[in-house]
Amino acid sequence: MTAAGPVGLLIGGDRVTATSENLHEHIYPATGAPNATVALAGGDEIDQAVDAARQAQRAWMALTVDRRRDALIDLADVVHEHLDELAALNVQDYAVPISYAGTARMLEWFLRHFAGYVDKPHGFSSPVNGSFDLNLIEREPYGVVGVIAPWNGSLAVAASCVAPALAAGNAVVFKPSELAPLAALRFGELCLTAGLPPGLVNIVPAGPVGGAALVRHPGIGKIHFTGGGVTARKVLRAAAENLIPVVTELGGKSANIIFADADLDQAATLSAHQGPLMQSGQSCACASRILVQDAIYDEFVERFLAIVSTARVGDPTDPSVRLGPVISSASLERILTIVDRAVDEGGDLLTGGHRIAEGPLAEGFYVAPTVLGNVDNQSALAQDETFGPVVSLMRFTDVDEAVRIANDTQYGLNAFVHTRDLTRAHTVSRRLEAGSVWVNQFSQVSPQGPYGGFKQSGFGRTGGLEGFQEFTRVKNIRIGIS
Repeated sequence: MTAAGPVGLLIGGDRVTATSENLHEHIYPATGAPNATVALAGGDEIDQAVDAARQAQRAWMALTVDRRRDALIDLADVVHEHLDELAALNVQDYAVPISYAGTARMLEWFLRHFAGYVDKPHGFSSPVNGSFDLNLIEREPYGVVGVIAPWNGSLAVAASCVAPALAAGNAVVFKPSELAPLAALRFGELCLTAGLPPGLVNIVPAGPVGGAALVRHPGIGKIHFTGGGVTARKVLRAAAENLIPVVTELGGKSANIIFADADLDQAATLSAHQGPLMQSGQSCACASRILVQDAIYDEFVERFLAIVSTARVGDPTDPSVRLGPVISSASLERILTIVDRAVDEGGDLLTGGHRIAEGPLAEGFYVAPTVLGNVDNQSALAQDETFGPVVSLMRFTDVDEAVRIANDTQYGLNAFVHTRDLTRAHTVSRRLEAGSVWVNQFSQVSPQGPYGGFKQSGFGRTGGLEGFQEFTRVKNIRIGIS
């Protein structure tokens, strides 16, 4: 796919291709070749998007709750009709294999779920000591919400943030990464197709200049940022200039604990697909540290390596492919440098650790799925995000050691436990310092459950009642009764 002209912003219902910022050449990671030119938002375009959003938000809140609820259901129906198209654009964005491009369906699920919040009670009344006053505690929208998505999750963030933000009565200025803007822009067009007010959802691909303008804008009521910790700190500092509240979902270095009584075939399969094969390891949700009990270490490693080393690598549009490229040549070089350092520090390279550069994959940014054994949990490989198809294997003897190693990291997004012992599953899950714990399964983010991190993995939640309330603010109204 090669776009004929610049891919424009979507502001107030119009495509904008002439902007105050430079154009960005979008590179398709599977081939290393350009496939689109992307117009980037600067300060002027952010101003326009916020103005359009403020006008649309007033029109949105002027609708009755049943009309807003039905509008979101209509949008979910339109998304459903375009699932294949959105999934294909997700592949074009960053070459994630189509076998992992299920976030379009996630978008539909979140829209349907949060449509149900629109016409439900958002507040309550409370008695006041010494008075018969009517004391109302209500939740209302912030107005305009800025949502910043990473290149590896534009549709997932649209699902988890745009859906509840709209349900709560807000308008949205959505900034996808310039590295992956295509699916998000199409979603913005589908919002118009579904009949949402123009400007209710604005899509503004941008780099650092546009991003800084968004988080500093006085017309923004709240920011939701998904990305890395270094950028998150810049966002927090910039938003503080206008006291704009921020929610963050950041990185992870998730522990995946395999106990001796686990179903080893299931554990090996889930560990492979939640680890190096999941978006080529380019997800904060990846289980990148695998902790295996001593008694089954060798047996588990044999089964795990058999799955990882035989996973099909290739064209991301092929449904049978399980591993695609990493996002860029710079990322490829960084990942291989990390692996070399881990080997120098004593890690056992069990498979991978090199670029795949033969045949049709030669020009793409492909890293072989890489597994290192007997990794020290204090090493850089175990402590820092690699963001590539690389996992560490570590041994443990008992529950206490497993929990200690799992929690010994700055991050706290996910954790995984494999065991047939229900008591152990409960007790270990409660001891793990992670926002979500998954027992004998993949991480399956759902609209019904709150998702977010502890420690350096961020604060705030998406999904569930907690995720809906993130996009509302509380107001107290007290009416004197004589």
